[in-house]
Amino acid sequence: MNILLAVVAVLGVSLSGPLMAATAAPVLAIAFWRNALATGLLAPFALTGHRAAIVAQSRRGLLLALIAGAALAAHFSTWVAALKLTSVAAATALVSMQVLFVIAIDALRGRRATAAVVGGALLAVLGVAAISGVDLAVSREALLGDALALAGGLFAAIYVVVGAHLRTTLSTTAYTFTCYGICSVILVLACLLFGVPLWGWSLRVWGLIVAVTVCAQLLGHSVINHLLAVMSPVVVSLLLLLEVPGAALIAAAALGQSPPWGTYAGIALILAGLALVTAANGPRRPVEPLVAD
Repeated sequence: MNILLAVVAVLGVSLSGPLMAATAAPVLAIAFWRNALATGLLAPFALTGHRAAIVAQSRRGLLLALIAGAALAAHFSTWVAALKLTSVAAATALVSMQVLFVIAIDALRGRRATAAVVGGALLAVLGVAAISGVDLAVSREALLGDALALAGGLFAAIYVVVGAHLRTTLSTTAYTFTCYGICSVILVLACLLFGVPLWGWSLRVWGLIVAVTVCAQLLGHSVINHLLAVMSPVVVSLLLLLEVPGAALIAAAALGQSPPWGTYAGIALILAGLALVTAANGPRRPVEPLVAD
């Protein structure tokens, strides 16, 4: 069942990049609506069958939920912005570097990397350099998109690491509802602060936002939240590498995006490096507390 759910999650997130790139709405507005709509759809289930668990969270749990929600908001803001500036293939490959950030966070917590992990990381960094070099030749705008995609990967890593800890005490529904809700509040405040409009678009744009919510948010991220209870953040990040070729193929077919061959060479290096890193990282280890109660 978990393998089937992993396939569903990969298909869902693979549609995320192309759908958001095709949505003619402000970056923060897209990020807000996909989270707000998902929160609303989950509310009847979360507030009836899981309300006690949500309300009874400890101070540690509330702190971690705030961190996870803020990281998710930052991830979507940088990730959607990247899709508007560079190709879907490049942005998706670079945001998938989250697995290296996950391992870096582990290293900061005292888990030393093996030689294989270091070698895989170097391969992935070479891939990033290849893509960035190509995009620098294309335009500085594309290079900025690459940087935003990498930032999106960092925030995604924080989100999955913290999520793995929260999932030890919260069900998938309770955790997902809490994080999406916090993320939505942060994003709507950002929209109000920067004067970003939240409506006034065509039916096509609203249709794409709904499609992003169903495919990427509910069938993608929400299923990933479930998998965090049974798989390590590193393994989940590896599964998400399959989003890279999936998103690139969808973008090529639906949006007519055909990046230079150098971009595909960089993607190949990133996938090879991240696969080596994850294979060397070993099986799931017990989740250790991030902060004290």
